[in-house]
Amino acid sequence: MYPSIFSWCYTATWLFSALLAVEVTVNAANSPPPSRLAPLKFANTSTLNVAYYETGPSNGSAVILVHGFPYSIDAFAPVVPLLREKGYRVVVPYLRGYGETSFIHPSTARSAEQAALGSDIIALMDAINIDKAIFAGYDWGTVAVNVAAAVWPERCNGHVAANSYLIQNRTTAWVPLSPDAEALRWYYYLFLTARGAAGLSSNPKNWARTLWQKNSIGWEFSEEYLDITATAFENPDYVDIVVNFYRNRLLYAPGDPRYTDLAALLDAQPPISVRSVTFDPENSVVFPPTNGSSTAQYFTGPRCHYVLPNVAENVPFQAPGLFASAVFAVDGLPVVGGDYVCQKEL
Repeated sequence: MYPSIFSWCYTATWLFSALLAVEVTVNAANSPPPSRLAPLKFANTSTLNVAYYETGPSNGSAVILVHGFPYSIDAFAPVVPLLREKGYRVVVPYLRGYGETSFIHPSTARSAEQAALGSDIIALMDAINIDKAIFAGYDWGTVAVNVAAAVWPERCNGHVAANSYLIQNRTTAWVPLSPDAEALRWYYYLFLTARGAAGLSSNPKNWARTLWQKNSIGWEFSEEYLDITATAFENPDYVDIVVNFYRNRLLYAPGDPRYTDLAALLDAQPPISVRSVTFDPENSVVFPPTNGSSTAQYFTGPRCHYVLPNVAENVPFQAPGLFASAVFAVDGLPVVGGDYVCQKEL
């Protein structure tokens, strides 16, 4: 997604201009105007004081929207009104380690393992009296909604996920990918080191800028949107949570003992039995788009899969209409069994 500076530049002047372009405000022609989801509500679970945004009728069908890294709930700001207008009760929580979400007990392990992220969704639902909801996420949010939907199908009214299925079998953690694929995941490996953690701590906003530029082809985000998002990184647990996510997935950090049994269950990569809409953004770098066949084995309920043209990693912010359409589409699929036809596009 990012052309080499040296392919552009044959003179010192051109090189200076290209480097300067990284530091100044980026044109936002292909992104909506940024806004912030506020005011926030708070709910206690056994582990967290979860900060979340909520809107829509209290008796509406619930939708829980889950963000990724390095993003915030404000990625969903342009999606929320589209769902609210259709009568949904929309809940958008900050993940552990982001925004105003905090740990209740100082001694709790700062774990970002997949078992913890999925459990946090169910715990929040219990805390705010939601029996069932549509789960929708991207990036880390996909991990969270995958786990919640697979393990607690009775709490899931539908499942929407970018990149389909990201539940990890830890026994494959050290199976190498192609050299090109490994190179795209450079930050996974840097975060295994003290140097990587120190770098993220020193300037999380610039880390987000770099990852957005490298992981999303053609996304021209604005400095204003980056500033809004970066406030979520001021959480005192942010660095610990980010590095733990990658260290745990690569077996360089143990999980929280409270999730031992669930973590073992997830190693079996349980299938998702609830109705699902999945999609791959065409301009995503780390997870290139697919036709969905490689993950079909993980879906035993109704499922429709799409490739989103000219969209990169941050799907809800770049293509809010498509993200909302995925929620509407999954709500139109049969809950169990029955014939269904996937619409041609979202």
